[in-house]
Amino acid sequence: MVVSGTLPHRGARKLLRRLGRGVRRPLGGEEGMSTAEYAIGTLAAAAFAALLYTVVTSDAVTEALSSLVRRALSEPSFGGGS
Repeated sequence: MVVSGTLPHRGARKLLRRLGRGVRRPLGGEEGMSTAEYAIGTLAAAAFAALLYTVVTSDAVTEALSSLVRRALSEPSFGGGS
């Protein structure tokens, strides 16, 4: 039974303290890795964006997208109006 926010068993309190210490302690040998990982991820995203821009602005894709928009605008509307 929990009374006013305290744990009923001393062993449970000790176990929770041990678990909390494990969560706060970083894994050994990985200090400073997150900055490098962010840098690699940013470079990969920029490279992907450049590749995507090149593909989307190519003549074939531009013409296909324009054709798709023209066809969508010339189709009769759905909805049973006129």
